[in-house]
Amino acid sequence: MTTSIPSPPVEWSAISIGPLTIHAYALWILLGIFVALWLTTRRWVERGGDAEVVSDIAFWAIPFGIVGGRIYHVVSSPGAYFGEGGNPWAALRIWEGGLGIWGAVALGALGAWIGARRAGASFTAFIDAAAPGVLIAQAIGRMGNYFNQELFGGATTLPWGLEIDPAFRPEGYEQFATFHPTFLYELLWNLAGAALIIYLDRRLDLRGGRVFWLYVIVYVSGRLWIEGVRIDEAVTIAGLRINEWVSIVVLSGAVAAFTILGVRQRAAAERPPRSQLAAQASHPEDEPETDADTVSDAADTPGDHPTGA
Repeated sequence: MTTSIPSPPVEWSAISIGPLTIHAYALWILLGIFVALWLTTRRWVERGGDAEVVSDIAFWAIPFGIVGGRIYHVVSSPGAYFGEGGNPWAALRIWEGGLGIWGAVALGALGAWIGARRAGASFTAFIDAAAPGVLIAQAIGRMGNYFNQELFGGATTLPWGLEIDPAFRPEGYEQFATFHPTFLYELLWNLAGAALIIYLDRRLDLRGGRVFWLYVIVYVSGRLWIEGVRIDEAVTIAGLRINEWVSIVVLSGAVAAFTILGVRQRAAAERPPRSQLAAQASHPEDEPETDADTVSDAADTPGDHPTGA
């Protein structure tokens, strides 16, 4: 007896209501955005921020992220749009699927920076609050790939193999019925990663952008091996898919950024507060600083105050 994961019926990928067509891919993306906003708002408020600020920043971050994700997808997989038999206008049909996470994060972060500046909020505090929610949104968004029967891996006979209709099987794989469900691999990886990030953030009191870079490390670590399983068309360089090369570069940069920020923060924590240094310089015989001095100096720590400009 064999087992496998059935794909949704083709008609489920889109529902027509009169002249309006609602695509399952778009619905999963929207659900992911709502969940991310809810979790981000909760984490932001826990850190002393104003809930309305999250909406103000999201107004900029979300459209920037969607546009960036689409641009990266089209650039990294141009064949369907500009190759032989391609349709350039299809590059605008975002509802049919196709968002590249690297472009979404890059332009989404730019939009968040603009929104934070306009709201007078800390950009680093915001991306730290948003990071786990973004990872969960990515997990939910992968369900859109499942409904579209796209971005799956190579053929497999494993019990959790994903059934793919003949119309969606790529050239050279027509004889295979089940494939690696890479959407499920990434979904589970992202959910586990989000839980790990929240746990480590609470336990280690990460701040100043370290939660965001931890998110990048966790996601890219999974994406690197999952990308090697996928068989959809993509630009390759020296035998590796372009997303694998991007993953390697981004992972290296994220590890470096996370480490450097940690070293700087530990060094800052070990330094005597500025008020104590000034007091010692002018009156070496004076008593150590008061608790009020410490609180005053702690307020100068960057990235920890959500509502600060």
